[in-house]
Amino acid sequence: MKAQDSNHSVSLHIESLVLDGFAPSDRYRIGAAVQRELERLVATQGLPPTLGRKGEIARLDGGEFQVARSAKADAIGTQIAQAVYGGFYR
Repeated sequence: MKAQDSNHSVSLHIESLVLDGFAPSDRYRIGAAVQRELERLVATQGLPPTLGRKGEIARLDGGEFQVARSAKADAIGTQIAQAVYGGFYR
């Protein structure tokens, strides 16, 4: 994913995203939704300070969140991205 705010450009590569408990057939839709939401968050809220530094973040803990059983892949991906984005501030 490449994202920009008004002052920076960043390339974010998520090597693995572990999705236990979700249908394997939803993995690509969830991944695409994660990407869209992270791009939106960076565009509207800016780069978290940890992303503005050069280097690599080996691991990021996005914390926990609740997903309704009836949630669609897009909604799940959006929640994951919001958790990831919030993890940059922890």
